[in-house]
Amino acid sequence: MFVPKHVLLNEKEVQELLTRYNISPQQMPTISAKDPALDELNARVGDIIKIIRNSQTQGKSFFYRVVRL
Repeated sequence: MFVPKHVLLNEKEVQELLTRYNISPQQMPTISAKDPALDELNARVGDIIKIIRNSQTQGKSFFYRVVRL
């Protein structure tokens, strides 16, 4: 599997993420709403996606992206 797992965060998870890092969605990196990895998630513009990648040094690493056009 070459595409890392993508997970749509719920509202509670989004608030915890934004509070933990003291950021707003406008400050986050983006992912295109047309990205094929989002097809099954039914993600909409403004949603936040958690990307889980396997790492040889850390086991798993997490990345967060906000969906944009």
